[in-house]
Amino acid sequence: MDVFHRLAPFIQDFIYQNHWEELRGNQVAACEVIFDSDDNLLLSSGTASGKTEAAFLPVLTDIYHHPSNSVAVIYISPLKALINDQFKRLEQLLLDSNIPVTKWHGDASVSKKNKLIKNPEGILQITPESLESLLTNKRGACLSLFSDLRYVIIDEVHHFMRDVRGLQLLCVLERLRTLTGVNPRRIGLSATLGDVSLAQTWLNTGTGRECAAPIMDEGKKRVRLHIERFVNYADKRDLMERDSSENIARTDSGGDIGDREHYEYLFRQTLDKKTIIFTNSREEVELVMAHLREIALKHKAPDVYRVHHGNVSALLRENTEDEMKSEDEKIVTGATVTLELGIDIGSLDQAVQVGAPLTVSSFAQRLGRCGRRGQIPQLLFTFVESLKINSSDILGPINWNYIRTIAIIELYLRDHWIEPIPPLHHAYNLLYHQTMSCLKSNGEMSPAGLAQAMLSLGCFRKITQEDYKKLLTHLIQIDQLERTENGGLAIGRAGEKIVNSHKFLTVFLAPEYFLVKDENRTIGTVDKVYPVGTHFSLAGIAWETVDINEKSKVIFVKRVPGISVVDWDVDFEMELHTILVRKIRYILQTDDSYPYLSERCRERLNEIRYISRNSGILEHLITPLSDKKYAIFPWVGTRQLMTLHYALLQRKIKSKIPWKISLYLEVIFEGTKEELELIIADILASDLDTYGLPLPDKIQILGKYNEFIPLTLLRKQFIEDFLDFDGLKRDITLK
Repeated sequence: MDVFHRLAPFIQDFIYQNHWEELRGNQVAACEVIFDSDDNLLLSSGTASGKTEAAFLPVLTDIYHHPSNSVAVIYISPLKALINDQFKRLEQLLLDSNIPVTKWHGDASVSKKNKLIKNPEGILQITPESLESLLTNKRGACLSLFSDLRYVIIDEVHHFMRDVRGLQLLCVLERLRTLTGVNPRRIGLSATLGDVSLAQTWLNTGTGRECAAPIMDEGKKRVRLHIERFVNYADKRDLMERDSSENIARTDSGGDIGDREHYEYLFRQTLDKKTIIFTNSREEVELVMAHLREIALKHKAPDVYRVHHGNVSALLRENTEDEMKSEDEKIVTGATVTLELGIDIGSLDQAVQVGAPLTVSSFAQRLGRCGRRGQIPQLLFTFVESLKINSSDILGPINWNYIRTIAIIELYLRDHWIEPIPPLHHAYNLLYHQTMSCLKSNGEMSPAGLAQAMLSLGCFRKITQEDYKKLLTHLIQIDQLERTENGGLAIGRAGEKIVNSHKFLTVFLAPEYFLVKDENRTIGTVDKVYPVGTHFSLAGIAWETVDINEKSKVIFVKRVPGISVVDWDVDFEMELHTILVRKIRYILQTDDSYPYLSERCRERLNEIRYISRNSGILEHLITPLSDKKYAIFPWVGTRQLMTLHYALLQRKIKSKIPWKISLYLEVIFEGTKEELELIIADILASDLDTYGLPLPDKIQILGKYNEFIPLTLLRKQFIEDFLDFDGLKRDITLK
């Protein structure tokens, strides 16, 4: 019997009614795994390839034919907006099934949540934090809610794998299994996975199952790409010296001419086209969209410009999503990572990336937002450079972000490569959180029982009994925990304040935010107070502070004309992988041409190649920059480069990384280049003890709840989960 005829009758009817011509390859493969095995399932295929349906068609068929005595399926999403979006899709699919679906997050109906607790059935859509809350605060209800749980569907697996939030989810699922005694199958969905085996291992954590990951041949996809460049010159002399082929209007002053030309170009390119403009920071997206709105006003064009990022209010974001779904509205939305994930925004005419994508994975996600429903994906890149012609630094004129963009495009489209996501084995801050959550849920526990409950979780299998004892001892000393008369452990007085806070459920860092209101309408949040009379930007609009309620953390504003700026203290973190760094070197070494580059961009690439080849950085590990300054180019990733940095420091050689994601080290060294080469060769030949490296006292991988972790453990986490001496030895280029 073919797969279609094995599906539940209501699903067959749905397929007929929606005029599906056939099931997609991933949908057939998913059905075969679910129907014919007991394995977990990982579905990794492009955006808009029908992964959600691939997961739900066989799962719903199974629970239709074999009804569950409790909630049958948990669908877990990183975003409430994605839950709301999927809820609408599932409702249509389930119309004639008698299988209910319930949303469970902070904005969902309380009455419907209570109804589910009284009569647990169907599908539950939930975020990791809400599932943690259920397990911690409604332990008894969880027993009945999930006593016959069959499936856990995890959407956007790559998003969860990136950080400690995904580990929190795995811990909660294992704790739920321990509580209920049932071991549901897991189904992971993702559009952008580098190393599928790492994702299989992640998904399998604590289940004891195998994981099937059917490989789909999606065929070659046509993509339209274009990169354009604009230039800010240091002064008018620099401007007048430039060749006229740059096509930049002559003026008496340099300054921001490139910025102005860039905004005008974006206005023309997005006019009457449904577009997402991606940037890498909230500040930049606010600035770009404010300028586009001003230009539209000048040209008497309609205001179709919207802003979508995590600090814009949920209501405004949802309004923007609804507008973008409309076929008639040619909305232009500026966004950061919030629109990378799979929220349905209909068909786009194009996407624009301002500056370099953060990673290959990010590029893949952003490219996937356009080209849905039969369209050819169209992505435009724009760069604005500020040039100082007479730079004294021989490497200064190299725009590494520009070369990185070409490398990212080539790695994804030609090499079909995406960064693997390295596992986190020593997340002590999460261990603290899960310890406190477990005690809140269970009450007093013996130290041995608590250790067994925590260290048996798959995420903590590499944390030793000794380290956990060290953590518990420290938590007792700082009153997070207390010893009971029976020799057990309970939450201490200081710990009570933490676990009873509404912020306890989240394990990701978030600054203190101030709510921004225009009368009674919430605009969004900022992370600092803008004094009365100050202008700042939010949601692409300029505001003036008219009043501040410090106690309630509310800033009252009124709308004002013009363009203002805003800044946030924390934005996006990233690192470079060795494969990406090597691709950058390859681009500089070869004369390969790239058809998506504009004439300006081709000229700029040739300039950078000329500088790189004449500087020696492509052939030699060490390049002199001045009498005592050297550049070390090992052509390795960020983790390996940091390891070399600290290994040199151990030899009393100070180096610095010129910028956050630099490709090289700058070293001040009294000796010769040859002597420095010998020192590096000796480091690589040694049996380096990373625990003996001269790391800063407070070195750590940033994380919420780090303040409750002994510094020795935070140092260990940094060494074990970030530094990579083996990778350095394996990947370094010694020439």
